[in-house]
Amino acid sequence: MASSRSPLPTRVLLVCAAIGVATGILGGIAGWVTVPVLAGPAFLYGLVLGSHVLPGIIAQEVLRRPLVAIVTHVIAALIASAFNPAWALRFIGTALLFGAIQEGVAALTRYRSWGAWRFFVSAAVIGVFVAVVVFFAAHLSTMALWAQIAYLVISILGPIAWTAVGLAIGTALSRAGVARR
Repeated sequence: MASSRSPLPTRVLLVCAAIGVATGILGGIAGWVTVPVLAGPAFLYGLVLGSHVLPGIIAQEVLRRPLVAIVTHVIAALIASAFNPAWALRFIGTALLFGAIQEGVAALTRYRSWGAWRFFVSAAVIGVFVAVVVFFAAHLSTMALWAQIAYLVISILGPIAWTAVGLAIGTALSRAGVARR
């Protein structure tokens, strides 16, 4: 007889939802500041976009299970979309991309290695991807050389810095007993 046990029990989904709502609010705020940042100091955009790594990082640190990054990212994207519906597809696309990268790195270790290094590897992959895509999409080659270099450095370090924040939050939530293992 086949097991009807869900890979994501209700308790896990509720934790994903709580993390998704909290980080989705931050994502909505990041969406609001995107246009002024791109219109002004565009080289800081990597720091703004890097904040979108939080849902998956916190969920994986707290729950340490497959699929929690992608589920939490999608919930966060839906919440962020309530703040700026015009950006809904961007929020969802970013959630799916970042969640897939985080799940992919975790899957490479068969969801057995939860050291900080693994989270920072996914952050670096996201940072490099963001740096390259946005560099060309936003025509940053028209900027001064110092701004291009600053953009590339900040785009790579932004997700890494936000990952450190996410790990600290996840560790604190685990210590508080949010997800008893």
